[in-house]
Amino acid sequence: MGDQQEDGGLTMNNLLSEVQNTLDKFKLEDDAPAGDYYSPYANLEKAAVLQEARCFHDPTAVRENPRKCCTVIAQLLHLTNTGQYLNSAEATEVFFGVTKLFMSDDASLRRMVYLFIKDVAETCDPDDVIIVTSSLTKDMTCDVDLYRANALRVLARIVDAAMLGAIERYVKQAVVDSSGQVSSAALVSATHLFERNPESAAIVKRWISETTEATSSPNEMVQFHAMQLLYQIKKHDRLGMQKLVTQFSQRNTLKSPLALVLLVRYTAKLLNDEVTEGRMTSGTSFQNGSNFARSGYAFLEASLRHKSEMVVYEAAKAICALPNIEPQELSPAVNVLQLFLSSPKPAVRFAAIKTVSQVSIGHPRMVSKCNEDLEALIADANRSIATLAITTLLKTGSENSIDRLLKQISVFLSEIPDEYKITIVRSLQRLCLTYPAKHRVLVGFLSNFLREEGGFDFKRSIVNSIISLIKQVPETTESSLLHLCEFIEDCEFTMLSTQILHLLGELGPGTQAPARYIRFIYNRVILENSAVRAAAVAALSKFAARCPSLRTSIMTLLKRSLDDEDDETRDRASVAVSVLKGAMDEFPYVAPDEDAEPEEEPIPDVPQAGDTAAFVLLQGLPMSFDRLNRSIKAYVKAPTAMESAEQLTFSALPIVEEYEDPESAADEVDEVGDAALMAAVAGENEEKKEVVDPAAAVYAIPELASLGRVFRSSAPTELSEEETEYVVRCIKHVMPEHIILQFLIQNTVEDQRLVNCTVAIEGDSECFEVAGEVAAESVKYGETVNAFTVVTRNPDVPLAPCNFECVLRFGVVQVDPKSGEDESDPFDEEYPLEELELATSDFMAKVSVPDFRQAWEQVGNTNEVLEKFALQFKKQDDAVAAVIDFLGMQPCDGTGHLKPGEGGKKPHMLHLSGVFVGGTQVVARAQVAAQGDAAGVLLKIAVRSDDPTVSRMVADCIR
Repeated sequence: MGDQQEDGGLTMNNLLSEVQNTLDKFKLEDDAPAGDYYSPYANLEKAAVLQEARCFHDPTAVRENPRKCCTVIAQLLHLTNTGQYLNSAEATEVFFGVTKLFMSDDASLRRMVYLFIKDVAETCDPDDVIIVTSSLTKDMTCDVDLYRANALRVLARIVDAAMLGAIERYVKQAVVDSSGQVSSAALVSATHLFERNPESAAIVKRWISETTEATSSPNEMVQFHAMQLLYQIKKHDRLGMQKLVTQFSQRNTLKSPLALVLLVRYTAKLLNDEVTEGRMTSGTSFQNGSNFARSGYAFLEASLRHKSEMVVYEAAKAICALPNIEPQELSPAVNVLQLFLSSPKPAVRFAAIKTVSQVSIGHPRMVSKCNEDLEALIADANRSIATLAITTLLKTGSENSIDRLLKQISVFLSEIPDEYKITIVRSLQRLCLTYPAKHRVLVGFLSNFLREEGGFDFKRSIVNSIISLIKQVPETTESSLLHLCEFIEDCEFTMLSTQILHLLGELGPGTQAPARYIRFIYNRVILENSAVRAAAVAALSKFAARCPSLRTSIMTLLKRSLDDEDDETRDRASVAVSVLKGAMDEFPYVAPDEDAEPEEEPIPDVPQAGDTAAFVLLQGLPMSFDRLNRSIKAYVKAPTAMESAEQLTFSALPIVEEYEDPESAADEVDEVGDAALMAAVAGENEEKKEVVDPAAAVYAIPELASLGRVFRSSAPTELSEEETEYVVRCIKHVMPEHIILQFLIQNTVEDQRLVNCTVAIEGDSECFEVAGEVAAESVKYGETVNAFTVVTRNPDVPLAPCNFECVLRFGVVQVDPKSGEDESDPFDEEYPLEELELATSDFMAKVSVPDFRQAWEQVGNTNEVLEKFALQFKKQDDAVAAVIDFLGMQPCDGTGHLKPGEGGKKPHMLHLSGVFVGGTQVVARAQVAAQGDAAGVLLKIAVRSDDPTVSRMVADCIR
């Protein structure tokens, strides 16, 4: 043995040394950068790979070295997936070579061939792909299950409806094949074919008997795929789907958990449709509903006792998501979810807590019995589960348990990332709205985390929550303002500091002791950057304007900012000092007598009437900056606007309407899912799209531009179906004495060109009269061209809704679709359109007011019109939307939508504002009260304006 070692023979040590040396050759250094790793497919050249692909034509190489052929196919796939596609000639050559690889019996090579054909088939010429069809058809009928299954999958990608008919018999046989691999492949292929085009779908529908037979297969995956295909075939047949669900739910033939999950989902969808489509009356439980409702709910409840966790959870989730479900019907699902909350599997716990959190929104009492299990999940290692447990507890906990919950949350919050904290902060905000008596505890808890470490989004969420609570729970105002004052002492975020200073300027002077906030604000003037200093000066100015008793001391502080290095801060201080000095001289403050009797009413500390400081420093702009920006742009675009000698004032600016902001509803979303996902959804706002002036087309035509400035433009009204030969839409441009109807005419006939297109309108109204037309000279295929009709309005006649019959008149020129050249002379044609309505709401611009109560009182009740209507709506929210649509006015103060859970329980007050043509301000208050399903909705409305005729016309809009 010793001699062998000396001679270098094979020993255990030598063997281990050789293995280690081999490993070292392929091992990267631990401290080497990640960029040192190079892909084996890096720097491939297409020409070199195509040269290597010539080995496909060598029968000897294909039989003896299939591994090399696999490598070449892998390289070709890498090229096509990195954007280096094959041209027509190269693809044809490669496909011819691939067909010769079918002579090899190597299983790995055959699978690579299938993969190559399936991946490249969609990007190559169909004539080239058809080359391999005969080889695939041969494999589909062979005895090797692996080849048959893969051949079916590939054929489904490359055959058309005609070829599918030729191989239909083989595919139908494969659907009921004894091999689960082949049967699954056939069913999946049939699903893809069904979705491809209507012709293939019609052929697949003939396989319904074989698909139904496949649901009895002992293979679980075959059952799953068969259920998928049956749903695809019958999903538009409600009665067929009900029969399918009833049949399989009563037979108990499905053994596959995946197939049962699909059956549960189909049952839940049908039950949901029963309610949403009105086949179940309101207030009827599923157990007392229709035959299908009873059997469907019974199946879902029975699935709660299945041995598979996924089936049980899917059934519980389906029951919890049913609309208008009764608590007793929900109880079995909540009991199952409660058991899942203590599961050792994190995925099961997360699924259960997510569903329980959703249930807690509508049925908090049902979930309250899970509170002990939810409290145990606060310490869960998975932070998503712990966060959902906390947010659910905050929805279901009682007022007495709040203090204990906050102690548990305080420990948890210090250990989780900011995105999870934000979700909990929003839940705390909702809890404060539920229990306003606990506002001091909850606001204090939130403010404590303002002073701890955290990012901008987390701190902003707390500040926004506190501000929202101030608006909705006024009792929190003073304590919340003090907490925010303490926060800005050490706030590192300029945006939050300026936001809080603005809030202090708005609300601080109205508190019982406004002087206590002056110190906090002035500290910002001394210690902060220029933006914060400017905001602090503005806040101090508002305190001085609203509290005459503080003007002398605040003037002293403001004068110190007159020499500030920042222009904005210095200018604000200069304006404030000048205005306040004049107001103090004109209205000197007289302190109350110290010897006054306690019974005497103290003199209110408010500015006197005509106080210039209150007007300049407190009175806001009559419109928002966004509206001001759009109004000035519209003013500039109007013809001869810049040449006019008219003075530019707010009243001279054109009226611009409010438009719906899609991000405005982001704060109303009740976040109940994964906190990280919710935080991402509610993350950075996208940049707002610029609003295009719809009247630009009118101003582009001199004859129309001379009529004056457009007051408002309506949304497009469809006058024909989108599928018709000629698609026509109308935009109504309203002027004080004219209405310009802009007709957008689209030609969808490929072999026609329309000439001299006009829309003739005819109506019976004393108020409107057609004055002229501007024709669209030529409308080619696919083009949309404008035609105009001018209607004059008689201002002496009150407005009333009027319907106009519309007819499209045009000349038709036959054209060659390929060359576009004319082939005939024009001949006249007419095309009837839908009726066009000119309603009173078309003359109302949607314009909001900053303070609705102030605007309501300012207009007064001199010209007020009161009316009462019975509206035939089943739902209160539908009636609210209809009233807004009838009047054409802008909802104010967030009254345009019912709050969650409010529908039908109490009357809803609607505040509306707008500007009628001619510049008349209109405000309206409407009370919408539901009277039950049979009685409809009762509407009480009050309309105010400076013109009694306008008030009456607006009130008469309800119909």
